[in-house]
Amino acid sequence: MAGEYLSYLRDVRNLSPNTTRAYETDLAAYLEWTRREGIDPLHVTHAELRSWLAELNDAGYATTTQNRHLSAVRCLYKWLVSRELTQEDAAAAVASPKLSKRLPCVLADSDVERLIQSCSSDCAGVRDRALIELLYASGARISEVSALDVRDVDVLQRQVRLFGKGAKERIVPLYDSAVRAIERYVRNARPTFARASKTQSNALFLSSRGQRMSAAALRTRFERLVEVAGLDPSLTPHAMRHTFATQLLDGGADLRSVQELLGHESLSTTQIYTHLSVGRLKAAALQAHPRSGN
Repeated sequence: MAGEYLSYLRDVRNLSPNTTRAYETDLAAYLEWTRREGIDPLHVTHAELRSWLAELNDAGYATTTQNRHLSAVRCLYKWLVSRELTQEDAAAAVASPKLSKRLPCVLADSDVERLIQSCSSDCAGVRDRALIELLYASGARISEVSALDVRDVDVLQRQVRLFGKGAKERIVPLYDSAVRAIERYVRNARPTFARASKTQSNALFLSSRGQRMSAAALRTRFERLVEVAGLDPSLTPHAMRHTFATQLLDGGADLRSVQELLGHESLSTTQIYTHLSVGRLKAAALQAHPRSGN
């Protein structure tokens, strides 16, 4: 049952290998819990699932981790019902543990400028600047940037093609300075890295050995630039994604457009990412409501 479900996640839903492994790990832990408690997983009750969540909480799991486990179990039972392997879906009625309302970290434009200025003038620095400009211009996840090939950036159309979760494709426009930084890197620095490898790579960002830079390697470069720039050491590439979304909203972009650019399935996720201010929400409501002028 579990093997067939994981094949469905990989082959039908096109989830990434990392996401599929996370589901596999979480579901294995859940099924081990049902075995230990003597519970038939095809006939689990709402109360039993609440007991399982309470056990996760007592074990010290973070709320986000508890929600991830619950999400994996919910998806499993939804699939089981669709395959008519069970008619019981108690997981659908289990409320998610409440997350603490932490605002995402956002950089000021001056902070981004400090990151850019911290890039050296050598080939690695030219690559670093292209990375920062691309993150700032597109709001891409660092894993999406790692997966980019040179052909995915269209300098003539000033846009980048990103492949998000579930291999979903989206096109994001780029501003001029980002395009110039990427062009400079591809023309002047990338060939130097490419010559270090005997095998040709189509990857946009290459390491000193001429190999595609992993998300971890790109994250390390970003953290190094943060250190050199003297910024908060807790900053991660994802802060650039938050900043991208927030600045779009501050500039007047509507939530649906931002949702598309970020590659979110749910609009509620976009709202969480961009931590809309109450004032902006009120202004939007007053502007849109037909009786707001009365």
